[in-house]
Amino acid sequence: MKALNLFIRYRLPLGIILLLGGIALGISVGWWEATIVLLLAVICLVTHFMFGPMRLVQEAVEAGDIDRAMAMMNTIKFPKLLYKPIQSVYYFMQSNLAMYNKDLDKAEATIRQSIKSGSPMKEYEGMQYFQLGTIAYQKNDLKEADANLKKAVRMGLPDKENTAAALLTLASIAMSRRDFKTAKDYFRRAKAQKPTTAQIVSQIKEMDKYISRMPG
Repeated sequence: MKALNLFIRYRLPLGIILLLGGIALGISVGWWEATIVLLLAVICLVTHFMFGPMRLVQEAVEAGDIDRAMAMMNTIKFPKLLYKPIQSVYYFMQSNLAMYNKDLDKAEATIRQSIKSGSPMKEYEGMQYFQLGTIAYQKNDLKEADANLKKAVRMGLPDKENTAAALLTLASIAMSRRDFKTAKDYFRRAKAQKPTTAQIVSQIKEMDKYISRMPG
């Protein structure tokens, strides 16, 4: 695992060194003898531009090291060259990091680019629309938030925590519209997910105080 991470981190300079070495070997000894070196150089360079350091970015995010994740993301100079599913993940991570920095405009622009790039898996596609809906909600664009969160729930989200969060936001939107019956339905579905994340559990307890007093 560590060897793979080292390869991902240094494959661009390694590819350049191998390319220069292969060319020198081809000129001085022969191109047949340089074939393997040149092939290794191509593998290093192509995989660098097609896949980038997204594995390392994901590991940094999971470790809570946002600064390292952002530094890794900044090494990707040509995102359009990334393999399409990887490109989608790249823009999704860009959106996450922009939200962390409270840059909602950039977060929205990059999640839209992620959606445009396609999705590597069905659950991930749901997360794209969940992200877009969450951004719209934070911008107080309730119509856009409602549409995208409904789409995210319909497509399916990867775990009960995200599903509960989407349903709670939909309940909150319904409450703001005084659609109490719909709000209660979304709230019931959110509770049925049995989330364990402290923030979501706290939101459920807080919303429960208002839901129980609502008519309908």
